[in-house]
Amino acid sequence: MEYARIQEIIEEHEIEAIDLKYCGLNGKWYHITLPHGRLDSVLKYGVPIDGSSIPEMSSVESGDMVLMPDLSTATVDPFYDVPTLRMICSICDPATRNGVKKDPRSVAKRAQDYLLTTGIADSSVWIPELEFYLFDSVEYESGDFSAGYTITSSENKECLPEDLDDGDAVSQQDIKGYHMDTPFDRFFEIRQEMVSVMEEMGIDIRYHHHEVGLSSQQEIETELMSFPKICDDTMTMKDIIRRTALQNGITATFMPKPIYNLAGNGMHFHIMLLKNGVNIFYKKGGYSDLSDEAIWFIGGILKHGKAIVAFTNPSTNSYKRLLPGFEAPVKLFYGLANRSAAIRIPKYATDPETKRFEFRTGDATCNPYLAMSALLMAGLDGIKHQIDPSEYNLGPFDDNIFDWTDEQRSKLLSIPTDLKDAMQCLAEDHEFLLAGNVFNEELIQSHIRMKLREYHAVQNRPHPYEMITYYNL
Repeated sequence: MEYARIQEIIEEHEIEAIDLKYCGLNGKWYHITLPHGRLDSVLKYGVPIDGSSIPEMSSVESGDMVLMPDLSTATVDPFYDVPTLRMICSICDPATRNGVKKDPRSVAKRAQDYLLTTGIADSSVWIPELEFYLFDSVEYESGDFSAGYTITSSENKECLPEDLDDGDAVSQQDIKGYHMDTPFDRFFEIRQEMVSVMEEMGIDIRYHHHEVGLSSQQEIETELMSFPKICDDTMTMKDIIRRTALQNGITATFMPKPIYNLAGNGMHFHIMLLKNGVNIFYKKGGYSDLSDEAIWFIGGILKHGKAIVAFTNPSTNSYKRLLPGFEAPVKLFYGLANRSAAIRIPKYATDPETKRFEFRTGDATCNPYLAMSALLMAGLDGIKHQIDPSEYNLGPFDDNIFDWTDEQRSKLLSIPTDLKDAMQCLAEDHEFLLAGNVFNEELIQSHIRMKLREYHAVQNRPHPYEMITYYNL
């Protein structure tokens, strides 16, 4: 967006504040707000921040950093009462104004630059499928002498809010919620409200619907959108979902497994590479009309898959979703229309304009800048080294592997069993991420340290179910 257009927006909407957002390694947005009259100074000099106060962003000795806003991301914030213009920033070195090594947004920019240097393609387009739950209320606590949580959902008779007697008999029980129609899909209008805001902010939505989880699981899916902008858009979508829910008196979560024994929340990534506007993943006559480049790209992701999940599934809760029986892939292979595969080739994507594949393992606790960059780097490594998945028993397999014998399944490559295992896999296999200085050792080691702290914090605490199982033993 041109500077002159931003000035027009400021005058048109009587903007009083500039809200600058930036992303930490943990995938959370942070923000700082300035009077609108400071805009010219911010664009010229940036805004200084203490990077050492952002988890694992820097050491105290090198904490000084600056936020440099991206004019192309400027938009009127739809949620603040005070007229506010929001922009997304990169975290930069104060001397060079270049993105610092551990700024997630700069990692994605470097991944795009690396793609260009390879000559393989000049752009990639993605679809993130965001799954999430909408609950009427959630209460949780964890202390030295008590721990627990309570969830209510007006869609499920087993966990109704106290003030809902279900006199209209709309709440359901013992069914799956996939594509559930209104009036049983109670939050359709709230979901549509989210989508309307997304489209007003320039995010093209393909569709939205109720997902499998009865207790109000939702999905919103975009159209194919370009990288790295799609990383910004994913952060924006999560923000819109969360804030729209709160405005309507409910709460949203992207936790992969918020409810035991119900469907978990994933974030599937559809990926396509283009060169001069042509989809290089399409070739008539190959397996599912995939080109050699597509097969090698898939091979790279699957071969490095155990390390990749350290970025695509970076929470202890991620591995409670990745269990057999819930359409959550636990084995690294690919296949046509196969929902038990880590990589699925959509059967409906049959022409040169739509041919792509879907990585199904990820979830929305990931940092989208790091997760998508890691997938892109693994795929490019696969093309560079012509990694054939069949040589590593990574597919294609078109049947449901959960119908296989245990012996057959044991021959497949498994994803890590927990967050600690994922971090170990990343420590052992990350050379492919260092190409083109996209990722770096410091970022990777910081990510591992941060996630191992989370792992041990959860692992070392007594679990409420342990009280049930062992208290009277």
